[in-house]
Amino acid sequence: MLTEVMEYYGLERSPVDVEFFETDHHAQISRDLRTAIMRGRLIALTAVIGSGKTVLSRQLRTELEREGRVIVSRSLTVDKVKITVPLLISALFYDLSSDKAVVISRQSERRERDLQELFRKAKKPVALFIDDAHALHPKTLTALKRLIELVVEGGGQLSVVLVGHPKLKNDLRRPSMEEVGDRTTVFEFGGLRERQRDFLDWTLKSSLHSDAQPEDVITEEAATLLAVRLKTPLQLSSSLVRVFEAGFEAGVKPIDKAIVETVLSRRADDLEPQLTRHGYDLKSLAELFDAKPAEIRQLFRGGLDPARSTELMEEMRAAGLPL
Repeated sequence: MLTEVMEYYGLERSPVDVEFFETDHHAQISRDLRTAIMRGRLIALTAVIGSGKTVLSRQLRTELEREGRVIVSRSLTVDKVKITVPLLISALFYDLSSDKAVVISRQSERRERDLQELFRKAKKPVALFIDDAHALHPKTLTALKRLIELVVEGGGQLSVVLVGHPKLKNDLRRPSMEEVGDRTTVFEFGGLRERQRDFLDWTLKSSLHSDAQPEDVITEEAATLLAVRLKTPLQLSSSLVRVFEAGFEAGVKPIDKAIVETVLSRRADDLEPQLTRHGYDLKSLAELFDAKPAEIRQLFRGGLDPARSTELMEEMRAAGLPL
């Protein structure tokens, strides 16, 4: 965000840079996750894009590390597409081993036995966090269940926390994933849960200089429109940035309803962005419903044959997609 825009509206920081906004729902989900982690479970935390699940997961990891009752582990690889169980086992070796030079055997039998020994020496529960878990292959999810069993058989305790979009929850409910899905504790994070206006007011107060008030920079009508039209913290904070930039260009202060209407995308609730926020891209939809990518594109644009469109929409509803 340009400094001249921030100075014009009296902003001390950009709305996208404010701290964590915690609701009662956040606190409850965090408590439930802690309980499940202490029991040694396969856990899934799912939420739409921009709802704050990554921040919630990061905050939980920080608190667990500070308390010291649980060893926290996670893979640092940035290539999420290539996350495999061997890669995650390597992360466990690095996070559990006290040796400066970590040696991981290339022989799977030796590696697994060494891993069991690391868990016995740790003498604490271990929580392995996996981000973007909606992208994991079904075989990887099955292997993670077996990894937990391997650790238990060796006298240790491991919880695997899968963090991803709602697609992860739907994948786990598929009949072919019964072996894993029935053993997974799923937590659906609802984000702000009708507290959009509270978040918006809090974000404005956190962004403004102490001598500035929200009503000085945005009208009540404009703020209400933002809170009604948008759902997630990411949508609200990023839209505030665009609104301030548009207001600055037009020389409008405080921001009024007209500026907000010019900024908000009227296509934000169309089928494609809705499914994307839940973790479904064109490729995954084509694979899941045995369709051609061109058919999915036509469905998004409203140009697909009506009979085929109805067939696909019914299949998507049956699979739990948000339509």
